[in-house]
Amino acid sequence: MTSLNKFLQSKNYIKVPLVFTETNHFEIVAKINGVSGKFILDTGASNTCVGFDKIEFFKMASEATDIKAAGAGATEMETLISTKNTIEIGKWKKKKQKIVLFDLVHVNQALVSHNALPVDGIIGADVLKKGKAIIDYSKKQLFLKVG
Repeated sequence: MTSLNKFLQSKNYIKVPLVFTETNHFEIVAKINGVSGKFILDTGASNTCVGFDKIEFFKMASEATDIKAAGAGATEMETLISTKNTIEIGKWKKKKQKIVLFDLVHVNQALVSHNALPVDGIIGADVLKKGKAIIDYSKKQLFLKVG
């Protein structure tokens, strides 16, 4: 029987390693606008997000929005939106990616209180859907379709 890895590679998927944290999250390294950062992989987050404090770090342009963010115990959080970003995960790349910007302090405080390191943002279902993502939980791997 063919392994999942070999099968997906034959279907133009690339493999990206995931890191399992003390908080039972998967973390992944991704690049936004050519700048590398650490992100939580969150299938329950509808949008990919970056913290307000990382706007300049990732060379992002932002604009006001009426959208309110909710998650990790917080609701009605103010947001900004950034469009026309390039995101790269391994050899997978997407241009014109919309990213929601909001205050990630509460997320990072929770991570640090559980002996995990802070993150720059969250990779959400929007990116996972575009990449036709498949997660191999037992082998801690993310597969994304290229092309």
